[in-house]
Amino acid sequence: MEPIVTHLELTAPDGLRPAAPVGGLALEAITAKSPLIRELHLGIGARYDWPGVSRSDEEWARWLAHPLRQYRLVRHGGVAVGIADFEPQPGGDVEITTFGLLPEHVGKRLGGYALTLVVRAAWEAAQADDVPVRRVWLHTSTQDHPHALPNYLRRGFRSFRTSPVAG
Repeated sequence: MEPIVTHLELTAPDGLRPAAPVGGLALEAITAKSPLIRELHLGIGARYDWPGVSRSDEEWARWLAHPLRQYRLVRHGGVAVGIADFEPQPGGDVEITTFGLLPEHVGKRLGGYALTLVVRAAWEAAQADDVPVRRVWLHTSTQDHPHALPNYLRRGFRSFRTSPVAG
């Protein structure tokens, strides 16, 4: 079966259906200089063929140099268990470009609350064009963890497009 990409969006902050809080789980803003970004992308994405897994050093340098992309560590009990990044875009959109947990932390009921925190941070993202955030969006594919799409839907995201995975 051909892999499918699903694009999802929230068009208002009150559309978020937050997950129950998880004690000790928090987001930490980090800069693009943190080696944890690449390390966590590789640790999470290797199973799901994320683009970061096959990026060259030059491609990573371009990815990390994006002037508006913001990075967040997902920490549980002080330990980095995941990564998220999002990117304000023209016209008030914010794309969550990465969200994931390390394999050893999946299935521990952390993902829903971690996503809740990431979505809230994305709604607060500063826009380069000073336009208020009007939409937070992301995409997932059938190659991602089977819990990804259900988690996004439970948080209130709605699909606006599906397409085959680009080859």
